Amino acid sequence: MRNPFRQLLSFDRNSVRWRNFVSTAAFTARVFLSIGIALFLAFMIQLESPMSTVTTVLIVANPTVGALVSKSVWRMTGTVIGAALSTAVMAMFVQSAVLYFMVLSAFVGLACMTATCLRYFRAYAAVLAGYTIIIVAVPAFAHPENIFMSAMMRVSDVALGIVVTAAVFMVTSPRRRQGTMDALSGAFRETIRHALVFHEGLMNRSDAQDVPGSEPVGTEGAFRSLPQTIYDGRQRLLGQLARLGPAIEYAATDNPDIHAGVRGYRLAVSRMTGLVASYHPYWRNLGVANPLSAPVHREIRDTLIQLLALTESAGWIERPQGVLACLEEALGRLEVLEEAATSPAVQASVDNVRDILLQLRETVLDLSSPRGPHVRVRVLPYLEWMSAIYNGLRGMLIAFLACMIWYITYFPTGPMMIMYVVAASSLLSTAPSAARASLPMAIGTALSVPACWLCHIAAIPRVDGYPMLWLSVCACMLPGVWLQFHPRYGVGAFGYTVFLAMQLMITNSMVPDDITLINTWLAILMGCALLVLVFRVIMPADQRLYASRLVISLGRSLQSLSARPAAKVPSWMVWEGTQIQKVSILLMRLSLVASPIDRQGYVDGAFAALSLGRLLIRLRQAVEPAGLNAREREALDVALASFRTLRRDPVGTAASLMAAAGLIGAGEASGMEGLYRVRLVSCLEQSAHIIDSIPGFFHADGPLHLWYAERGPATLVAVNPAR
Repeated sequence: MRNPFRQLLSFDRNSVRWRNFVSTAAFTARVFLSIGIALFLAFMIQLESPMSTVTTVLIVANPTVGALVSKSVWRMTGTVIGAALSTAVMAMFVQSAVLYFMVLSAFVGLACMTATCLRYFRAYAAVLAGYTIIIVAVPAFAHPENIFMSAMMRVSDVALGIVVTAAVFMVTSPRRRQGTMDALSGAFRETIRHALVFHEGLMNRSDAQDVPGSEPVGTEGAFRSLPQTIYDGRQRLLGQLARLGPAIEYAATDNPDIHAGVRGYRLAVSRMTGLVASYHPYWRNLGVANPLSAPVHREIRDTLIQLLALTESAGWIERPQGVLACLEEALGRLEVLEEAATSPAVQASVDNVRDILLQLRETVLDLSSPRGPHVRVRVLPYLEWMSAIYNGLRGMLIAFLACMIWYITYFPTGPMMIMYVVAASSLLSTAPSAARASLPMAIGTALSVPACWLCHIAAIPRVDGYPMLWLSVCACMLPGVWLQFHPRYGVGAFGYTVFLAMQLMITNSMVPDDITLINTWLAILMGCALLVLVFRVIMPADQRLYASRLVISLGRSLQSLSARPAAKVPSWMVWEGTQIQKVSILLMRLSLVASPIDRQGYVDGAFAALSLGRLLIRLRQAVEPAGLNAREREALDVALASFRTLRRDPVGTAASLMAAAGLIGAGEASGMEGLYRVRLVSCLEQSAHIIDSIPGFFHADGPLHLWYAERGPATLVAVNPAR
């Protein structure tokens, strides 16, 4: 039998588990050091609520220094705004309690709605503005004349906690630019590997060469689905790219080099996400391997293999000349293949591959020259108004209910209940699904009650100095701090630590008061019940409805794109950037839908909608050079106008596109006009093929938009519903 001590010594220090343990332990140590310093300074300068500095430490602490700095700045901004609003509201409505509660609730709801709309830690400004109003107002309920001093004390508590936490983490945490660049490089290489799997499968079987760890796609019988390994790989890659967005934002806060090129890095991530979205099972060429298109796919297959070899070295981003030269040579060879293309199917392959190579080139430029003149595209954030309004109504309702419960019952610690439900609902507004996160938040908060009881019974009575007090507080908070960034327990652990600090009631002159303590626990437990009641029972989330709204929004954006004049068609990157944000939110919403649903099919459908937008923009660019006569142009206008009925009759829209393609394809032209005419026909045929493959995705009464009991499990192609 092996010695356990020797097993411990022989533990693999390079394993992922060991590295996670070390990083979690280091983060916990930094948090506890920040708590010790902040609480000590709060006692020294005689702040009224020293535990508020501990709460601030627990909220702003983050393993990433850039995230901590960003969170701290916006937390301070929100605190100042909330303190000012609380003072103004108290001054204007102090004579009428009910009217005062209504105005407070309205401001809380507005803060929750704003927090849902904002991205990253900017949302914390709205969150803090929301519940700072209540935190400042609570001590002044009995004495309104003290509202200004209460606001100043709150700002002082938060400022002290922020300064101490930022100082501790910035001194003890390493900050490296290379980590972010390595992550971007790794994502670029994974995107190339993902594309390589597809093009390997699209070549003729006789010429295809197996790629290690991949499966051929696009073979017979694989039209509307892909191998599960490809779906799993795509999901991992999309998750990796989604995490890169916040990582770049936080690194830019702390690193001047990243900050200078942050727009370029954002564009690079958006372009890579668009490249992943380019591959889905609804392309015309993805049904059956096309012998005529095999040279095109063989060309990009060889190029992608060469790119993987060129990007294998760590410093390729700083020296991108070889990668750019490889892409330029591939584009040149593609032009030769295009000159020989005589059918719309081959032209479709050429155009799709050209778009991919151009996007790869632009991505390399964004990474290597993030401040170059090419970085001019500005993609505005997409606002999910329905979810934001719903969270705002929840925050307003729960704040007003809590205020009225305290007003009617005059429960001694009712203000603590109000403070909890407002703070919790504000924090939940930044979660992807507030309703889903409300239950773990309530459970974590409820578990903090017995922890607070143990601390007051077993630890605090035996404390005879500040070091012992600090160690006792840290011991009680250890479980929550340790699990705070665990994917499964993070929300509950966050609620445990933050609201445990609110309950401990450690002040400069501590006087034991068991009755007040018990009333505080009852108020917290009542707040937990009210939180779950509002978020899960009175106003539950309908993730299927949210997802259907996003799908409808994708369809409407296609209709708007088809109706715009050729001179006002937006650049592809601007349009795609907005739609990619919708697809990212759609992925999250679909993962939360409880009823049976074809999640993979709907993701494929969303990606197909992006390809449809790309085809519409490409089509508009080919109209003028194609030299269409009056009859052909009229047919094209009718085909584009048919997008108005996309949400009522998608099959009719597809038929109109195919009719226009047949008419234009029957015409004769040579030279460049003939080339653009073939390109125009290929765009029309591909667009019709995509719409005709998934009519239930675009239809306003498609399966996703109906209740499960009406139609059964949601599928894309089972039916084409009609009004």
